[in-house]
Amino acid sequence: MSSSTPPTTRTEPRGGLDRYFSITHRGSTVGREIRGGVATFIAMSYIVVLNPLVLGYGEDGAGNVLGGERVAAMTALVAGVLTILMGLWAKSPFGIATGLGVNAFLAVTIATNPGLTWPEVMGLVIWAGVIMVILVLTGFRTAVFNAVPDSLKTAIVVGIGLFIALLGFVNAGFVRRIPDAAHTTVPVQLGNGGQLFGWPTLTFVVGLLLTVAFVVRNVKGGILISVVLTTILAHVLEAVSPAGSATENPHGWSLVVPANPEGLFALPDLSLIGAAAPIDAFRQLGVIACALLIFTILLSIFFDAMGTMVGLSQQAGLVDANGRIERVDRVLLVDALGAVAGGTGSVSSNQIFVESSTGIAEGARTGLANVVTGVLFLAAMFLTPLVNVVPFEAVAPAMVVVGFLMARNVVHIDWSDWGVSVPAFLAFAVMPFTYSIANGIGAGFVSYVFIRLVQGRAKDVHPLMYVVALAFVLFFGIGVVEGWTR
Repeated sequence: MSSSTPPTTRTEPRGGLDRYFSITHRGSTVGREIRGGVATFIAMSYIVVLNPLVLGYGEDGAGNVLGGERVAAMTALVAGVLTILMGLWAKSPFGIATGLGVNAFLAVTIATNPGLTWPEVMGLVIWAGVIMVILVLTGFRTAVFNAVPDSLKTAIVVGIGLFIALLGFVNAGFVRRIPDAAHTTVPVQLGNGGQLFGWPTLTFVVGLLLTVAFVVRNVKGGILISVVLTTILAHVLEAVSPAGSATENPHGWSLVVPANPEGLFALPDLSLIGAAAPIDAFRQLGVIACALLIFTILLSIFFDAMGTMVGLSQQAGLVDANGRIERVDRVLLVDALGAVAGGTGSVSSNQIFVESSTGIAEGARTGLANVVTGVLFLAAMFLTPLVNVVPFEAVAPAMVVVGFLMARNVVHIDWSDWGVSVPAFLAFAVMPFTYSIANGIGAGFVSYVFIRLVQGRAKDVHPLMYVVALAFVLFFGIGVVEGWTR
């Protein structure tokens, strides 16, 4: 169950469903796919709660808000449709939903431009998505992927593993940011004040031990079982000794407070469909300013998704002997459409979710798992209160263990070649330290080109790597570029 490659046993397909999704061919079963799809949804479902908090209540430059309930409904709808499309057409177990990096960038940086409205902001996302679709259809995005050296691809997998583990530790409150008032150069600490307190932390620790035990013992469905058992423990502890939310109690639950949902059914508000205004932003900010913003959005979603796809594909055993990913063009095209759909639905760019690794660790190998995940997202439009049942602390242990499984690939990096080992290290170190997959990939790419030039091995670098490295130099220096254009 916890292996990064599927079982080697192969038999003939057992029916139309099996043939369509290549379930048996990929060493899986229908039961395993359903279990993996449920696990992926549980790991991803927090986005239906979190995205409205990031986008729903923040004011744009004109003082308007999108509205939490509308954002929640559209987040679930867009994620459901795109995840099902990824399953039925690309036939891959990669869930899609609103990317947290881009949505925060939109809310904190872009939307605060004076006079700029949310429809105009989402219009910029649509433009980034359209450009991404063109890059996929012309083969450029796939060509860039194929130009990346194998050791750097492996480093991306390792970095994503470390990033997933850090997300798990942070979501559970096991690792926390040190307040600025402490006047220390150390950014994070263990728990609260360097110590572990509270029922949420205990829930995470128990869940982590359970998950590790199930994985070590190779228990079928162990990760999902651990999430369920840890969720039950969380509800018992909160009922006996309420801790509340971490926003009110430093020892409380990080986002979702375990509680029985009030009401199980509500009609979704889908009025944000088509609210984006792709043209108006150019009138408001001008062509150059809009182009810079679109470039920043584009580069982030371009490489975030590519890195995640590499890591998940290796974990699922979907990479052939030549390092090629099955149906990579379709996977990348659906991901590119995620930006267009996310902007159209006013919920920010949607992209492949790294939390899909939880479902893959449960056995998901085909698009059938994605169909299950997508259907559950569509149900979440009407059953949004149920999303509040599972706290972060119950899912975080699975993320830490999955991070370990992916980080084991570090042994496949060629450490004897400084030209790839140093960039590989920078790639997987920068990802968790900057909380960004794209930043890690950029650090790896730029340093790889630089070191090869220093070594006098410029001819060993694929021409596209020079183009991408230059793009990342511009990406990292976007603040300077913006200053020049003002």
